[in-house]
Amino acid sequence: MADLDLFHQINALSSEEEQLYASASDGDGLSADQIERLEAIRVELDRVYDLLHQRQARAAAGMNPDDAAERSAEVVERYQQ
Repeated sequence: MADLDLFHQINALSSEEEQLYASASDGDGLSADQIERLEAIRVELDRVYDLLHQRQARAAAGMNPDDAAERSAEVVERYQQ
């Protein structure tokens, strides 16, 4: 996946996240389904950013960015910071 595609995916997920938060501002909060969707968006954003960072690191090191691979949610979410 090209960097531009990753940026589009990040923007789409971020937009959906903003819409969900905006819908909660009506005073009713978020439904259980909306909360679940927000968590799924958060995880997917982490995965997409991880792939983008892999691609950028490979390019900076003179390697082929197309060799970067998506990692599972389990791997990405267990990173130590």
